[in-house]
Amino acid sequence: METYYGGSRVALNFAKRIVVKVGTSTITYENGRINLGNIDRLCRALADLQNSGKEVLLVTSGAIGVGVGVLNLEERPTTMRDKQAIAAVGQCELMNAYSRSFAEYSYVCGQILLTKDGLTDKLTRVNVTNTIEALIEKRIIPVINENDSVSTAEILHNGTFGDNDTLSAHVACLINADLLIILSDIDGLYDDDPKLNDKAKRISYVEQVTDEMEEIAKGAGSKLGTGGMHTKISAMQMVMAKGINGVIAEGSSPQVLERILDQEDVGTFFAATN
Repeated sequence: METYYGGSRVALNFAKRIVVKVGTSTITYENGRINLGNIDRLCRALADLQNSGKEVLLVTSGAIGVGVGVLNLEERPTTMRDKQAIAAVGQCELMNAYSRSFAEYSYVCGQILLTKDGLTDKLTRVNVTNTIEALIEKRIIPVINENDSVSTAEILHNGTFGDNDTLSAHVACLINADLLIILSDIDGLYDDDPKLNDKAKRISYVEQVTDEMEEIAKGAGSKLGTGGMHTKISAMQMVMAKGINGVIAEGSSPQVLERILDQEDVGTFFAATN
């Protein structure tokens, strides 16, 4: 596959409104327990971005994964009713962790739980937008997740969102963000599957997502999460078409957000197409 490894990231200099999506694998351990170190580093970085004058929104996964850890379950449940019940438990624990960490850096966060109707129904969409804008104006950090205890879209993985990668792209488009950063357990898009080919090379810069890239990206996420690289590529295509730049990077990498915004060659940069 012909790949392009160069390209300017200067547009990152002008990103003021930033949506950051974090995956289950970044904020939890394999047993579902919250990775407090990663949560704290994430909240510190977001708070520092706010201090610098930027507007940040966090889209988070992890409600079911954290619920599994809180309840000491050996594996993710299989029935819908159990998944939704465990999501309710995990959501409380997750928001407590975010609230405590943001408070350490003198910020308050506000929770927004969305269902597919929240972005497809015209009136509800306006209400959601107004709520987010009001939080931003008050310098409150919005923490957004799909309402897994009510909605089955993410759990079934075939609804309007299907995963929080897609949700983050919808949110970025909804509030006219400048940049979408998806933090994952892999450090970007590769020209082959790095799990199968140790010579696979990271693609630093993407101007257009090709069919070959989409084919390579197919695959499932972690055992506690729902998304894989394919959903992240689809999210990037969505925002690129709306004039929004994007980055996929490894979430637990030290100072990953700072390095991205300093235009370092971190992860894969997706250039807006209009």
